[in-house]
Amino acid sequence: MTSPARRHFLRKAAAQVAVNDGGGLRDATHYERMLMKLAEDKRRLKQIQSNQAKAEYKRKVLPEYQPWVEGVLLGETGQQDDVLMTVMLWAVDAGNYLTALMIGAYALRFKLAMPDTYKRDAANTLAEEIADAAKRARDEKTAFDAAVLKNALSLTEACDMFDPVRAKLLKETGLAIEQTDPQAALEYLARAKSLDDKVGVVKDIERITRNLKNSAGNG
Repeated sequence: MTSPARRHFLRKAAAQVAVNDGGGLRDATHYERMLMKLAEDKRRLKQIQSNQAKAEYKRKVLPEYQPWVEGVLLGETGQQDDVLMTVMLWAVDAGNYLTALMIGAYALRFKLAMPDTYKRDAANTLAEEIADAAKRARDEKTAFDAAVLKNALSLTEACDMFDPVRAKLLKETGLAIEQTDPQAALEYLARAKSLDDKVGVVKDIERITRNLKNSAGNG
C-alpha cells in the first residue's frame, strides 16, 4: 500500500514532470519509474489466465497509480503519457468508472494517443470498453450505472468514431434506462440502429414499443 507521504511525492512529481519543458515526459526520471512499474504489473497480468482475476489484480494495484494520475491531471499540459492511458483502461476493467472518465476527458481534450499496443484511438477505445463493461453486467443480470454510459456518450459526442462503436454505446445506454425512461431508451436504440443495423436492437425496440402501448392502453 502506498503511504500518504509517497502519494504526496508522486502527485508533486507528476505535476512537476508535466510542466517540465526540458525534453518532455519520456526523459523524466519519475515517469520512467512509473513505466517500469507498469511493465512489471503487465508482466504479472500475463501470468494470470482468469479475466476475473486480472480485473481483481488491476483493482488491487490501481490505488498505487492514483497519485500519479492526480498529478498529471493537475499539471494540465496534455503531454503524452502511456501510464495514464493504460490506467484509464484498467480503471474500466476494475469498475472504477469515475477515474476512467476523468482520464478520458483529459485525454480527449488534449488528443492523447493510446499506447502502441492498442489499435484504436482514445475515443473509440474508451467508448467500446465502457459499452462492453455494461454488456457484461447486463449478461450477468447485474446493475450498471446509466450515468457512466451517458457521460461516455457526452465525452465522445464530438469525436470522429467508428459507427459500430458508437452504436454499441448507444445500445447499452438505451437498455440501461429501459425501465426508468422507456421513451428515451427507444430514442437511443433507434439512433444505434441508424448507425449500425447489425447492432442487434430490433427485438429490443419491438419489446419496448409493445410495453409502452400496453401501458398506454391500461392507463
